[in-house]
Amino acid sequence: MLDQSLAKDIITAVSAGFDTQVRETQALTALPSLRGQEATAQDFMAQHYRARDLSVDHWKINVEDIQHLPGFSPVAVSYENAFNVVGAYRPREVKGRSLILNGHIDVVPTGPHDLWARPPFDSYISGDWLYGRGSGDMKAGLYGCLAAFDALDRLGLRPAAPVYLQSVVEEECTGNGALACLQRGYRADAAIIPEPMGDSLLTAQLGVMWFQVKLRGKPVHVAYAGSGSNAIEAAYPVIQALHALEERWNTEKHEIWQEHRHPINFVVSRIEGGDWTSSVPAWCTFDMRISFYPGMELARVRRDIEETVRSAAAGHSYLANNPPQVVYHGFQAEPYVLMNGDAAIACLEPAHRLAFDADLPKVATTATTDARFFGLYADTPALVYGPLSEDIHGFDERVSLSSLKKITAGMALFMADWCGVEKK
Repeated sequence: MLDQSLAKDIITAVSAGFDTQVRETQALTALPSLRGQEATAQDFMAQHYRARDLSVDHWKINVEDIQHLPGFSPVAVSYENAFNVVGAYRPREVKGRSLILNGHIDVVPTGPHDLWARPPFDSYISGDWLYGRGSGDMKAGLYGCLAAFDALDRLGLRPAAPVYLQSVVEEECTGNGALACLQRGYRADAAIIPEPMGDSLLTAQLGVMWFQVKLRGKPVHVAYAGSGSNAIEAAYPVIQALHALEERWNTEKHEIWQEHRHPINFVVSRIEGGDWTSSVPAWCTFDMRISFYPGMELARVRRDIEETVRSAAAGHSYLANNPPQVVYHGFQAEPYVLMNGDAAIACLEPAHRLAFDADLPKVATTATTDARFFGLYADTPALVYGPLSEDIHGFDERVSLSSLKKITAGMALFMADWCGVEKK
């Protein structure tokens, strides 16, 4: 149990550095780090790690190094600009338990800029909120890891166990950035991932899968449309069949998600097709994101998807003889339930109570996080614990600054207790 006097000093130290933390978080949020464009923001993180005299590992991910590992998700884009950054602290003498502080630098696309109150990377503060794409998901948490480390430093202390601060790419589409850290050899006794969990601890997450369905049609002049086969319109019954599968899975309630009305979500997220307005389209491709429960293996999920597509195509005059193709890319993410984490949770609960003056809420999510890599493939309890945010992946994304300060204090208190401390 952490000394109460030290705990109060740590909370005070977080407050003393919070203006700087907000300023640097705002600067990081202003750096666009869309998929394939993360390098500048990663340079920012590497610079800040070096400024703390951390040992910095800054490397380009090589798909060949990780594609054979469990948890790998197939990619359809270049990794020429995909860099990870890890700042490692190693104490003079290891007395406590090691820790990974992991966050992702990549952000999702912004959508039309005219639907934002201000440009998405024009990060600004209004009241308690810091705005901008990636502010909540999850640059506030990512920099908060470093701010928690700084709070101990401000007291003349450092952790008495190795701490690895990880800034990774690809969380929003594959998780291969976190997987590359495992392949690189980074291991610890616990991990904290400050995703925007609304001041709660994540205890379970669904599996997530991405795939494309590619359909072919028979092109003719629209004057003779009845003699052709419209690939775009042929996608409709296939999509409807997939949504019927979604509803069947939702009726098979899992005990963890009993209180969720609709935990399983299939979303058609992108569609394109055709080449000419006056021609019946000869092709159509749609992307879909789905989720699934623990206990449903990836092979079974793929089989169900493929059988659903095949069955829907069998009822179509053209697709019956020209079946659609299902292509997997992006997330092939297994579900994860927090296991073997009793000791870490027992350490986080009092830290949260000191920071928030409230008990630690626990929640299950219908999304996925990088926690699965640590929990499933490295036997490391991963505590997903982060600040209150709103409209992540939407317009005018924002993170609560008052929440961020308390979460930072919670992480700093956890670090001091879990790792122990030593004089600088």
